[in-house]
Order: sequence, then C-alpha cells, then structure tokens
Amino acid sequence: MNILHSQADWIARAREVLPAAGFGNFDASIVIARGQGSHVWDEDGNAYIDYLIGSGPMLLGHGDPEVMEAVLEQLPKGMTFFANNARGIELAEAIVDAVPCCEQVRFVTSGGEADMYAIRLARAYTGKPKILKFEGGYHGMSAEAQMSLAPAREVNFPTAVPDSAGIPDSVAEEMLIAPFNDLAAVASLLDEHDDIAAIIAEPLQRIIPAQPGFLQGLRDLCDAHGVLLIFDEIVTGFRLAYGGAQERYGVTPDICTLGKIIGGGFPLAALGARAGIMAHFDKSAVGSEKWLMQLGTLSGNPVAAAAGLKTMEILRRPGQYDRLRDLGQRLMDMQSAALSDHGIAHRLCGDATLFDVYFTDADPVDYRSAKHRDPMLNEVWNRSLRSQGIFKSPGKLYPSLTLGSEDLEATRSAFRNAAKAVADHLGM
Repeated sequence: MNILHSQADWIARAREVLPAAGFGNFDASIVIARGQGSHVWDEDGNAYIDYLIGSGPMLLGHGDPEVMEAVLEQLPKGMTFFANNARGIELAEAIVDAVPCCEQVRFVTSGGEADMYAIRLARAYTGKPKILKFEGGYHGMSAEAQMSLAPAREVNFPTAVPDSAGIPDSVAEEMLIAPFNDLAAVASLLDEHDDIAAIIAEPLQRIIPAQPGFLQGLRDLCDAHGVLLIFDEIVTGFRLAYGGAQERYGVTPDICTLGKIIGGGFPLAALGARAGIMAHFDKSAVGSEKWLMQLGTLSGNPVAAAAGLKTMEILRRPGQYDRLRDLGQRLMDMQSAALSDHGIAHRLCGDATLFDVYFTDADPVDYRSAKHRDPMLNEVWNRSLRSQGIFKSPGKLYPSLTLGSEDLEATRSAFRNAAKAVADHLGM
C-alpha cells in the first residue's frame, strides 16, 4: 500500500531526526518532491519556477535528457570505484582545456573541500602560514573559511572573527581579513606581513562585483610580494563564461576551485593550478616533507563525471552563454522596473548570470555596504515571491537555460505583485 505523506508530515518527521529540522542548507519549511526542467514541486504538489536550481549546479534545468542519458549509460558500468576511471580522466581534460589557470586538477566531492585543499596547497607550495581573505567571502565550512564570513559585529581589519563554534583561537591568528574591493587595504597588509601564503577571493563575492581593476590589482600585488592568488570559482566557474571568471575578467589566478556545474547536479568538485604547484599532491615529485595528502571515497566519481562532461559539452554549443545572459538581463530589468514603478529605492547587484536586489540607495561594494536599508523589505519581497510560486534563496537568483517565455511572464507578474507588497509595507 502506497501511503502519501503531506509536506507537514515530512516536516514533523524531520524535526525528530534532523537538527533544526533540516539539512543545514535551505529553508526547512519546504520539502521538495521532484524537479523537471525549470520547475520543482513540493510534497503537497505545489509547483514553483526554480531560481535556486540546487544553489547553482542545475544550469541546464532538472532532468536534462542528454545528461540523463549519459548518467544512465554509466550506471550499469559502475557507480564508484575509489580508483581512476575514464570518465574522470576525460572530465579533467575538459577542465584543463577550459580554465586558464589549470594545467592539472585534483577531484574532491564538495566545493568546501576544494577550498580547504586550495588553502593547504598554497601553504605547502610557499611554506608560509597566513591566508588573506575578504570579509563576507564564502569558501565553504573549513575553520579558515568560517572566519569573517558573516560577522555580526564590526571589528577593525585585519582581525578575523569566527562565525562558528568549535574553532580554536589559533586559527584566527593565521587569517587576515580585508574589505572586498579595497586594494589599498590589501597592499598595506602585504607590506606588513611577509608570511602570507595566498589571497583567496570569490571573483564575484556572493553577488558583489569586483570593481574595475580590482582583480588585476590583486594579481599584480600577489606577483610583487610572492603570494599566490586563489580564485574560488565554485559558483562562477562555467557560469559567468565557459572558462569562468578567469575568462570573463581576463585575470588568471595561481589556483582555482571549481564545483557545482562540473558535476552536472552530482557531488563533485575540483581544484586546479599549474603543474609545478599541483606537484605537491605527488610524493615522488616533492618528497614526503612537502607532500600534501589528499584522498576521498567519491573523488572523481564516474557517474558525476559523466553528468559533468555532458553538461559541459552542452554549454560549449554556440549561443548558450548569450542566451543565459539575455535571460538574466531580462529578469534583472523586470525586477528593477517593478520596484521603480513604485518608487522603491533599490540596487540590482551581481552579474546577469547570478544576481539579486538590495533595498538600498547606495551601491554595494563590500560586505559592510551590501545591506538592505530595512531587512524586513527583503523578507516581504521574498515571502510574496514564494507565495506566487517563485523558488529562490533570500539573497540570490540563479537563471537557468531551461527557462521559457511562460516562466518569464509568470515571474514578471510575481515581481510586480511583490513590489506592491513592499510598497504597501512602506505605506507608499
């Protein structure tokens, strides 16, 4: 007998077995039953236009038939081996062909894991302990990454503030924090500290764009001081352009991390660099003292690699990124028009491939300026959108290539209604 459970039933069951009733990712008040194309459905059968898309990886939408065919072809051949496999090698070749800084790659399972190893690799290569990161930059869940990710209190730079319990005070001593888009602050820290191994940065920090010259300025400063530059391209890789932010902005880091899209919706991530840096993963090349141990049960998983390879093949086809940017720009214009019609102060922030709105009259340039004038306005906006079948995170909107004209028109209507809800809240 097939017993159907309501969403409320699933939430009640989750409360019994999951802390905070969730996986730690998204709003635990919604339980997704399935996805297809540009839509997801919850356990009560409610349909949503999906602008969360798994937090980025489903750029082709859910259940793309070509990706599904590639996965189904691989499944009967084996699901995992803890050994080299052809699909993983082919995926490594495709990444090296696409990403400017990559001569070699090493696979891991998650983006956070890739960032953790990138930091460790920079320390192994340089022999230096300190890492400079930007306030508000997200680089996974390692102790280093959880420094000044979302600090509730403002402290003087470069003091690092832990965002999680369970992190020893000693970690903060090896981290330096700077404001994003502030080259003068970075230059000052590099002048004061000769033990910095690397600067790690999101080329597009959450949705805050780098100002003209900032990324090249980081490159120049790193070169001048013998410091490695790490680009966290977990989000931007194969989204901003096929070659990621490196291609889009024309700045090549020493190390980069990749995830989300390269796994085609399956758990897979990678880090890459030139061969001389990646040699630290090879004990025979660098010796036991400089060797960086790295292994993972599912690293280079053949099913994930097959999905990633087919996703990347589709993205290489002519016009894909032009279409993605056109879709994103149309969505940005819809948001701005709806809010402007009601005289609501706002800033659209990000890139046409990843963006959202801030309810403010100031341009967001770093963590401290990227704030809503009144956070409640964002809550009203997102609550209204959710009630109209728009599925997105509170601070990001990801367009996907599977969006159609009906999706866009429904979204336009939802933006208009959400703007009215914000205006009503303001008493306008």
